[in-house]
Amino acid sequence: MHRPSVLQKAMLLLPLVLLHATALAIGSTGIRDSEARATSFGKTLPPFRFGGRDDRRNFAAAFKPKALFASIAHTQKQDQLFVPTPGGHKLDNISTFQHTTLLHPAFPHHTVRIKKSDFCDGTVRAYTGYIDVEARHLFFYFFESRRDPLKDDFISWMNGGSAATGLFMELGATLACLFYPLTYRDARLSSLGPCLVVKSSSTAYNPDSWNSNANMIFIDQPVGVGYSYAEYGEAVSTTFEAAKDVAAFFAIFFEYFSEFSGRPLHMAGESYAVSTINSAAQVHDQNPRLVEAGMHPVNLSSIMLGNGLTDFESIFSAYYDMRCTSRTVPPIQDIKESYRASHPPPRQLARCEKWLKESCFDRYESINCKAADDFCEQELLATFPWGVNPYDLTMRCGGEWNDTLCYPVTKDITAYLSRSDIRIQLGVDPTVPPNFTNINHGFLTTLWANGDRMFPAHHYVAALLERGVRVLIYVGVNDVLCNWIGQERMTLAMEWSGQKQFVGQPLEEWTVEGRVAGKTRVAGPLTFATIHGAGHMAPYDKPKETLEMVQRWLTQEPL
Repeated sequence: MHRPSVLQKAMLLLPLVLLHATALAIGSTGIRDSEARATSFGKTLPPFRFGGRDDRRNFAAAFKPKALFASIAHTQKQDQLFVPTPGGHKLDNISTFQHTTLLHPAFPHHTVRIKKSDFCDGTVRAYTGYIDVEARHLFFYFFESRRDPLKDDFISWMNGGSAATGLFMELGATLACLFYPLTYRDARLSSLGPCLVVKSSSTAYNPDSWNSNANMIFIDQPVGVGYSYAEYGEAVSTTFEAAKDVAAFFAIFFEYFSEFSGRPLHMAGESYAVSTINSAAQVHDQNPRLVEAGMHPVNLSSIMLGNGLTDFESIFSAYYDMRCTSRTVPPIQDIKESYRASHPPPRQLARCEKWLKESCFDRYESINCKAADDFCEQELLATFPWGVNPYDLTMRCGGEWNDTLCYPVTKDITAYLSRSDIRIQLGVDPTVPPNFTNINHGFLTTLWANGDRMFPAHHYVAALLERGVRVLIYVGVNDVLCNWIGQERMTLAMEWSGQKQFVGQPLEEWTVEGRVAGKTRVAGPLTFATIHGAGHMAPYDKPKETLEMVQRWLTQEPL
């Protein structure tokens, strides 16, 4: 029986899944003009179309514009209804001891529960809560900016997988000894969140957190990941459905906490970038309906995709380059294996390309596409060396991949977040299973069965660019799964009005504190950046460099 490689299993569980839902999120036949024109902060553009049809709803007919406070949909006894106060910092009214429920008639199926928390970063106000969608409940963490919460931008973070918890990137570790001796090198893991886990006992202040100058919101999505859960077997089968819930959350949040209204929102994500793109598309398309309903539009300013999968073909075709000829890492295979990796039997390669084209791209046929995908994966990936960390080719996989994802620190984070005292501190619902879940394998299985990774997302990145949404694509150069070579090829080939200008720009070095951090290419609203010495999770490997990159991005300074 064939034993799947680390790379093959990683493709099943983390980044290499591309959603059919992406096609739904902005229209299965592309973004089409609509009779109605959407105004987004002074720029008039056609709205995104969902599912190949106009999914616009008449929100105004559902309620009187000033009737902001309706009955509570989620009926926990300890909850209280939000009571607005004129002016000031309305989050001051949020209780530490019970959830406050926010709801709006424009979203009759959505409520937001929120409470104060002293979790993690004691230097800023922190809040946790749930986005309740009837029987589905998405957990979120909100940390105010360490600098000036009322003036600083917002960053939302959703992890890849596509079914991985946002807390995986919120919490890192402080001790190099958390790594097994199996690794090529020890490393001090950091994160982009406000604190770091000290083994499984406590947390420590993270000086390199992205909330140094931005308000940060982490979302555990979809249901079944982290502290998010569902009742009565309720679930979502695509990230298109999950994206609608995220978009509703931001609409309700910014409506109630009007002191933040109009602040730029930057939607960030890692690996399975389609989740972020879907949510960004929903936020953009939702704005005209919010205005129609008498609500404040959400100021979507940019998306930031870290080692993201947006074009399967570009990423996949660059695997040989990363393993055998990359300029950024030493070859990890000998000449014989490299030759086999790049020269499979011509008959098999031709069959692979033809089968994928006929069953996945020209016309999607679920069963045949899955069979073609399995065949091509076996032919082209079977030679990936066992034991190498596919997220960082300079390292060995630490521990069993299914247990640690090659990073033993994940076990400490999971143990810490499974503690009953931490769950109480965070306000986790008692019905959530006691063991913290990093990845929802059931949701991944559903996506895999649908053949979702075959559908491109870079077309929708281009569509966001055309709508004035800035795009940052950054990538750690040691990653093979969502590698920098494929990412660069995708950005150069992507068709949009600024393509010619972007292609004409050279790759230039960018520096942090006088040292080269990577290379970058910029044209208008699109920035591509590499990060030297980083793998798939760049904020872990290079926390100072990625923080500096984000700070320049928020202030619209060139890298």
